[in-house]
Amino acid sequence: MANISAAQVKELRERTGLGMLECKKALAAAEGDIDKAIEDLRKNSGLKAAKKAGRTAAEGKVRVIANDGVVVAVEVNSETDFAAGDSNFGDFADKVVAKLADTKETDVAKLTEGELEEDRMALVQKIGENITVRRAFVVEGDTVGAYLHATGKLAAIVELKGGDAELAKDIAMHVTAVNPRVLSPEDMPAEVLEKEKEIIKAQPDMAGKPDEIVEKMMGGRLQKFLKENSLLEQPFVKNPEQTVGQLAKAAGAEVVSFVRVEVGEGIEVEEVDFAAEVAAQLKG
Repeated sequence: MANISAAQVKELRERTGLGMLECKKALAAAEGDIDKAIEDLRKNSGLKAAKKAGRTAAEGKVRVIANDGVVVAVEVNSETDFAAGDSNFGDFADKVVAKLADTKETDVAKLTEGELEEDRMALVQKIGENITVRRAFVVEGDTVGAYLHATGKLAAIVELKGGDAELAKDIAMHVTAVNPRVLSPEDMPAEVLEKEKEIIKAQPDMAGKPDEIVEKMMGGRLQKFLKENSLLEQPFVKNPEQTVGQLAKAAGAEVVSFVRVEVGEGIEVEEVDFAAEVAAQLKG
């Protein structure tokens, strides 16, 4: 039997919202494999899709500049939120996004070479933390708009054909709030659909039903999954009676693409103190 760590239990709790003991039991059954534990939980209990690992592990800020027909965004990371709030960090992030707007260079190594790299190294020495420029985005099109959340940690850019920047900004706000996986159902990767089919088939209410009933039920649930995860099919956050696709069409526009940027997405950082706290609770 795998040795389940407190950190693993903590991560599974964060990603599923389930209780400590249930997470520990699922991890034991999955021999410590967190992704398998999530898959098993979804099969056995109908658990909705779990959060991605490490979504908020790293700190930092997103900076955005929007001009006519062009929006640029950059993610600059620090080790702590305290450092990200430092005015010197903010000044550096502003310099990075300004250069991005000027050069349209999305290769971070090239974007930050020269003076910006010297500034970064000086900031590391001053703040005492590692500072990195992680990602850079440039979106150009007929109509583009962006939304930056008040925290400075989350932003989205939307490109439209037709419409105006205000509409694009509204849809970008929706993207930050709802986090669609793809633009339209047709864009969902085949491997994601196959995995979802496996999960649906393994759910308890499918047991013992004739194949044709299973297929019919699975078809309905797949359609629901696609609508929930496709931007154009999602109910617009400001008016749930209207989908994002309908909103754009009513304004004589078409959504071409979107980008969502969240600070620290996909970066995992060990949090020893909290793990120790969980371990103490487990022992108790």
